[in-house]
Amino acid sequence: MHTDETQEEAVEMLQQLGLKEYEAKCFVALSRVPKATAKEISTVADVPRTRVYDANRILEAKGLVEVQHTNPQQFRAVPIEEAMATLRDGFESRMETLQQTLEDIEPAEMEGESLGNEVWSLTGQQAIQNRTQQLIDDGTGEVVLVVGSEEVLSDPLFDSLREAVDRNLSVFVGTLTSELQAHVEREVPDATVFVSGLEWLRGGGPSSHGADDTAIGRLLLVDRQAILVSSIDPENAEEHVVFGRGFGNGLVVIIRRLMSTGLFEGLQKADD
Repeated sequence: MHTDETQEEAVEMLQQLGLKEYEAKCFVALSRVPKATAKEISTVADVPRTRVYDANRILEAKGLVEVQHTNPQQFRAVPIEEAMATLRDGFESRMETLQQTLEDIEPAEMEGESLGNEVWSLTGQQAIQNRTQQLIDDGTGEVVLVVGSEEVLSDPLFDSLREAVDRNLSVFVGTLTSELQAHVEREVPDATVFVSGLEWLRGGGPSSHGADDTAIGRLLLVDRQAILVSSIDPENAEEHVVFGRGFGNGLVVIIRRLMSTGLFEGLQKADD
């Protein structure tokens, strides 16, 4: 990546963290030199000289830039590690304030509201990871996870499963292969891990007649009433999920019955 592209990327990320455009450009420019005057910053950062002073005054107030009051004034960026710590603290503080503000807003009244048997969809790896963790964290008795794709296994998922075991939940993990079974057993040694026998998770295969190569990524059933099912797009490998709650939820009922075809056999073998 060329310097100009790298500099533009750094500016964009700093803006996402709350800096305005000229502030971000000035800081990135200063991070490239030991120190500089407003004129020099203007040249490197492509910022009007009259705006450099305003931007650096704000950066100084944020603890990101130091000023030497000579004639002309000299500016320098604080060390990158220190700057990152300052930006991180500011971001986390704003996030905490935002969370508290959102929680303090009174909910709007809506007629006929019923969330018990609804089904929702979700996309995005971080969002899926968070929802999976939330469902497992909400469990009080049993967690059943059937893995259809090795790609869904992650450190945060293993952490959630280990924490569920620590809370004395019964944790069952089904895999498609014995190799994957051994891997999960190493990561979550106190869980019951077995080869599920649910071949239809793979997608494609002789029974699909080439009509559908979409594989199931994960099936999560918590306390037999909260379900999360994901599919893996064969074209871009993106994961998409649907999830729902409620013992009478149609999705939950269907998945419980599908999982019983082969799943219980795998559980019985694991117990033998």
